[in-house]
Amino acid sequence: MKFKDRIEAANLLAEKLATYKNKNAIILAIPRGGVPMGNVVANQLKLPLEVVLSKKIGHPLHKEFAIGAVTLGSRVLSDSASQVSDGYIEKETKEIRALLSERYQDYYGKKAPLKLKDKILIIVDDGIATGNTIMSTIEMLHAEQPEKIIVAIPVSPKSTLQKLQDSLYIDEVICLSAPANFMSVGQFYEDFEQVDDAEVKAILKSRMS
Repeated sequence: MKFKDRIEAANLLAEKLATYKNKNAIILAIPRGGVPMGNVVANQLKLPLEVVLSKKIGHPLHKEFAIGAVTLGSRVLSDSASQVSDGYIEKETKEIRALLSERYQDYYGKKAPLKLKDKILIIVDDGIATGNTIMSTIEMLHAEQPEKIIVAIPVSPKSTLQKLQDSLYIDEVICLSAPANFMSVGQFYEDFEQVDDAEVKAILKSRMS
């Protein structure tokens, strides 16, 4: 299955999520590629849109390998973080929080984040590869005591999809395609242009007006 672009994929996800229209739910988009998609889904389902601001903590010897993740309010560490010094983790956490705080101000200005407690959280992204970062993010979202957590994605490798389905923190996974020959998210889109911060800010501004 190949999608024309993120908008087509988002419309297909919105169809699968139709039961949540006008419900006590929030669309949480993963920046940056998930934001234009989250915007489409939020519009179709008449729901508010929020951006999930989180960032992985990379291993000191292999930055792409996530040993945890940080949001503005919380942090979660994987078992592999036990092999890394507390000093490194604290330093990375502080630097990541400063970056996320700057990004939040850039995206939202003085707008307060939406309360997630007792809400149905629908997490939207343009696709998931290993799932390591999003799994950490979901664990942190679960700590906010939502009513339910749903992950809605167009494409994922079968192994990652299984990981999501097995998670104790996720109530429902909607995935349009789980191909065996997965190499990257972009291979399943005809148009997979990079989404920049200017586009994200324009989308969020349009929703606040």
